[in-house]
Order: sequence, then C-alpha cells, then structure tokens
Amino acid sequence: MSASASDELADPRPALPYVDHTAAPAARVAAMTRWEYATTPVLMHNTQAILNTWGADGWELVQVVTMPEGGNLVAYFKRPQED
Repeated sequence: MSASASDELADPRPALPYVDHTAAPAARVAAMTRWEYATTPVLMHNTQAILNTWGADGWELVQVVTMPEGGNLVAYFKRPQED
C-alpha cells in the first residue's frame, strides 16, 4: 500500500495560529505583552543571591554582559509590565 501524493506533500509542521492582520493596530497592540526592563551590577562574590532576589520579585534574567572597563558584570532583566 503506497501513500497518496497529497500525503507525501503534506507539511509536517504544526499549523500556526491565525492572526487577523486587518484588525485595528490598537487591537493588535493590546494583545501584546508589554515589558519593563532593569539593569543592575552583579558582584562576583554574591551572584546567586543577587539573581535570586531579582527572580523572587518577578524579574527574568535576559543577559549578563561583561563591561570592558574593569570586567564588571551587568545583568539585564525583564518582566511583564503591570497595568
């Protein structure tokens, strides 16, 4: 028994949700998550405590960057903005 031509050509990826691009821009923006951001220095001797404190307040760590002038670390956080 062989597969039909339509079975062989079927896209195996799951269908994406429908997005109504004709909706008013305000309606589309209202559905988007709005974020607030924060940066803070991270002390090497206290890294875990600093990150856990921010996480407990609802902040998600996005990135840690080493600053070129002195090698200090800076953490970038985000969390959904409260309305």
